[in-house]
Amino acid sequence: MDEFDALWAFLVAALIAFAATPPVARLARRLGVIHHPRDRDLHDRPVPGLGGLAILAAVVVAALVFLPWNGETRGIVGGVLAIALVGAVDDWREGGLHPAVKLAGQFAAAAIPVSAGVYVDHVTLPFVDPLGLGETGGKALTLVGMVAVMNIVNFTDGADGLAAGVCTIAAGTFAIIALSFDGRDDAGVLAALTAGAALGFLWHNFHPASIFMGDAGSNLLGLLLAAVAIQGILKTAAVVALFFPLLILAVPALDATFVVAKRIKYRRPVYSADRWHFHHRFANVGFSQRRTVLYLYGWTLSLAALALAMRFVPYSEDDGTLNAGWALVIAGFGVVALAASLYLVLQLEILKFRRFREREIQRQVETGEMPALSTEQIEQEIEREVETGEFEAVRHD
Repeated sequence: MDEFDALWAFLVAALIAFAATPPVARLARRLGVIHHPRDRDLHDRPVPGLGGLAILAAVVVAALVFLPWNGETRGIVGGVLAIALVGAVDDWREGGLHPAVKLAGQFAAAAIPVSAGVYVDHVTLPFVDPLGLGETGGKALTLVGMVAVMNIVNFTDGADGLAAGVCTIAAGTFAIIALSFDGRDDAGVLAALTAGAALGFLWHNFHPASIFMGDAGSNLLGLLLAAVAIQGILKTAAVVALFFPLLILAVPALDATFVVAKRIKYRRPVYSADRWHFHHRFANVGFSQRRTVLYLYGWTLSLAALALAMRFVPYSEDDGTLNAGWALVIAGFGVVALAASLYLVLQLEILKFRRFREREIQRQVETGEMPALSTEQIEQEIEREVETGEFEAVRHD
């Protein structure tokens, strides 16, 4: 098994997902699994769901063809089937499953691959000896981690093509890194077919989406990404292995962290729906869905490039001595990733300020607190305030 197997697995999964998605959309319409626009949604028309079933078909068929049918493969396929079933029921039921039931289903599905040997029993850290977790501790930690990644991907699925595209980038990056390690070909092929399935579905899911993946798809992709990270990277002896998943999944992880922190701050249930995700914040400041998704793709790609650089750029010699020239190359990738992160944050904050300040000035004009201003004069005033930093406090969440 080598890179060619991974390439073929990618292509076969992509073609199956591409071909299976329209029939799944028709099935969703017959079953009445239609996502009607709600206040927090970005789409403005009814869209069929259950797209995760097309991803499931692509993953299972490609896995049966290109992966050895051993215990770990059976465990991963079993977990994928279980979580797709839980997600499909959640998508089909009006109002969805109770959060506690859904969480129990996620843990049950994750327990299948974990019990089959897909777990981490130690963590390799820089400058210290490997940290042993033991079988019980490793399985428990892996179980929690898998469920966390499922929910991280699920949180990201709120704009046309966002989750599918981010998962394509993440799985593709995992595949390249896994295949570069000796003895990780199976994980590399699994990552490649995951990327292919997500990409084949993305053709139909990019804005304007003709189908949504639903919880069946987002949870399925989350479980697969977690399994790939464990089998292909975290089980290696590379001292930077722990950083690869953190970098590659940083965008959805930061989104989930930010949203959960906000909900805790305002004393709301962490599972409650809202408009605090990154894609909602971009929409709130006037970005289109397409532009929002492309910006977040770019951010994800910059972090994925840094992860690849950390794997392939020889920044240290065999004896551990730092190679200054190559270390600067790594630093360059880090600067690009940091610049992308800061740029997006500044874009959100400055544009959010412009939007709220425009409303505030219009309110002050209407109440007589400010003299009458034309639209052009309001824009000039806001531009001056942005450049000088001199403005009245603007209150907003």
